[in-house]
Amino acid sequence: MIQEDNQVLDSHQKETEKSFEFSLRPKTFTEYIGQENVKKNIGISIKAAKQRNEAMEHVLLYGPPGLGKTTLAYIIAGEMNSNIKITSGPAIEKVGDLAAILTNLEDGDVLFIDEVHRLNKIIEEVLYPAMEDYALDIIVGKGPSARTLRIDLPKFTLIGATTRYDLLSSPFRDRFGLVFRLDYYDKSEISKIIKNNSKKLSVEIDNDGCDIISERSRLTPRIANRLLKRVRDYVQVHGNGKIDNKSALKALEIMDVDSHGLDYIDRRILETIIDKFSGGPVGISTISASVGEEIGTIEEVYEPYLMRMGFLARTSRGRVVTELGYKHLGRNFNGSADKLL
Repeated sequence: MIQEDNQVLDSHQKETEKSFEFSLRPKTFTEYIGQENVKKNIGISIKAAKQRNEAMEHVLLYGPPGLGKTTLAYIIAGEMNSNIKITSGPAIEKVGDLAAILTNLEDGDVLFIDEVHRLNKIIEEVLYPAMEDYALDIIVGKGPSARTLRIDLPKFTLIGATTRYDLLSSPFRDRFGLVFRLDYYDKSEISKIIKNNSKKLSVEIDNDGCDIISERSRLTPRIANRLLKRVRDYVQVHGNGKIDNKSALKALEIMDVDSHGLDYIDRRILETIIDKFSGGPVGISTISASVGEEIGTIEEVYEPYLMRMGFLARTSRGRVVTELGYKHLGRNFNGSADKLL
C-alpha cells in the first residue's frame, strides 16, 4: 500500500493532484515532450487507422509511474477524434461492471484502463472476445439451463496502462496489437517540460532555477511538476514571484530534497543500512521495521530510484549500500559490501 501523506517524490499520482496535472497535460503529440520513438510509432498507427476508417489497434503502455501513460491515452483519443472513457483495474469488480462500460461505447471510442494489471482473471477473460471479435459473451442462467449470450460491441480501442507488465498474463498481452514501454526522460526533456508548465502556471523561471528542479525530479515529469508547484508556492510567499537558482535551492531545501533527488526517507534507508547493519546485507522486512515505512512503499517508491542511481543493490542475502551510496552520504566506504555484489 503506497502512503500518500507528504511524499513529494512519490511518482504515483495522488487524488488531490488530478485536476492540477490535467491543467498541465499536453493535448497533442507536438506538445508532448519525450518518448520520441513511442510517439512516432503511435502516430503511424493512428494515420493508418484513419485512412482505413477503422478503430486503432489496442494499445498497451507500460513503465514506471509518472511518465505520461495517461497523457498519451488522451492524446491518442484526441488524434483519432474519439471520445475517451476512463476507468481502472480495481474499479471493475464484476463482469456486469465491464459489460456496462463496453455496451455504452460507440464506434471509434477509446477505453482507457489504468492499472490494467489489477483486473481480476475473470474480467480479463471476458475481455478476450471483446478485444478480438468486438463481442461480449455473457452466461445467462445457472445449471443445466445456462446458456451463453453473445452481444455485439462497437469497434473500440482499448488502451491499457500498467507499471507491472510482468503481472499481465501472456494471453492478455498478446491481444494488444501495439505494446510500448515508456522510459525515464533525460534532463533536457525535463527542463523543457518545466519551462512549458511554468508558463501555464504563470510563474517566471530562469535557466538556473529550471536546472535545479530538473536535477531533482528523478527524471519523471510528474515529480517535476510537483516540485515546480511547490517551488512556485515558495517564491509567491517568500520571494519576488520568480524562480531562480537561489529561490529554487531554498525551496527544495525546505522540502528536504537533495542534489540527487533523494528525500529524507531515501537517505534514512541508506543511513539505517549503514549505521545499524554495517552497510548490509539486510532483509526488506528489517529495513521496513527500522525506518517505519511499509514494505510495499519501500519496494515501489524508494528502492527503484536508489538502485537506478547506484546507491543500493539487491543481493541473494538482502539489500546492500554501494560505494556510491556511501560517497553520496559523505561516509567512508568500508569495502565489505563489494564481496556481495
